[in-house]
Amino acid sequence: MARVREFDTEAAVEAAMIAFRRTGYEGTSAQDLVDATGIGRGSLYAAFGSKEGLYLAAVDRYRERYAQPLIEILRNGTPARELLRAALVDLVDEIVRDGDHQACLIVSAAIERLPHDPKVAERVRSTTSSLEDALTEVIKEAQANGQVASRRNTRDLARFFVMATHGLRVTGAINKDRRSLMATVEVALGCLD
Repeated sequence: MARVREFDTEAAVEAAMIAFRRTGYEGTSAQDLVDATGIGRGSLYAAFGSKEGLYLAAVDRYRERYAQPLIEILRNGTPARELLRAALVDLVDEIVRDGDHQACLIVSAAIERLPHDPKVAERVRSTTSSLEDALTEVIKEAQANGQVASRRNTRDLARFFVMATHGLRVTGAINKDRRSLMATVEVALGCLD
């Protein structure tokens, strides 16, 4: 008879996601995951198969928690310039508030795992592509109604804003100075003129 799982899988994934955001895949040991989740190694491996299985679940959770809501916000009909400003300001505020120096799991996965892990690569590419597609729609509509200059290619602008969000996360990990991060936001928004 199979044993009944005696822990909250969702809470374990959440705790693992935080651990991976702090120290990356390679920097997070199996013992770190045991400590973070409060669940024994055998139980974690029984539930997720491996450290990689738990990492993939954590990346999926990160996508659900951060990327999907942003994509939904981008599709809510708010004027593009206002929407992009609000999204970037919210990101800066999150970076400045973060006392734990938690990385963007998509950025760290791209740097650390993408070159040699096809499952992670698929998740990173899918997340980035979805965000880029949503931004492209917003910018295209804004260009059509004159809110955003149409001298730049819509898809290129969308890619630039994806890069800007990732770049803000990296820059914010180095220096959490809100004023300098907001100056970067203003430069990025200037690309819409």
